Amino acid sequence: MKQLRLGVLAGLFAAAGVLSWGGARLWDSLGTLPSVPLAASIVLAAIAAILLATALSTRAQRERRPGAKGVDPLFAARAVVFGQASALVTALVAGMYGGVGVFLLGYLDIPPRRDQAIYAAAAVVAGIAVIAAALFLERVCRLPEDSDDDHDGTGAAAA
Repeated sequence: MKQLRLGVLAGLFAAAGVLSWGGARLWDSLGTLPSVPLAASIVLAAIAAILLATALSTRAQRERRPGAKGVDPLFAARAVVFGQASALVTALVAGMYGGVGVFLLGYLDIPPRRDQAIYAAAAVVAGIAVIAAALFLERVCRLPEDSDDDHDGTGAAAA
């Protein structure tokens, strides 16, 4: 399993941000811009909490005394896949809300648009939390014999 790369996540974030900024400009010139839901940041924060709880639980199981049963490899592999998928999708979603938020910065004097900019910023912050938790989970689930130079995809990222 290949390791997540910050460059790929940053590229997805930036591409989605630029496209959504342009889309927001176009949509606003043609009519009313759709609102940014407050639930977006709440859902992203909940995903970040789940990923962090999974990582902390897995790390606690790995650090038990030497005769104890370790982490189930299938569970660890599933956790890593969930974390990677969450990080990739969240990079796109946070980039989208970031682009809309940047567009809304020009309209902070209008109270409804200011609220929408705040919701978009909260979604971006929660998205960054999801990505950080996913990277932490991936690090926790690495095999002890994995080295930092093993990027050929032959090593499993399960505990």
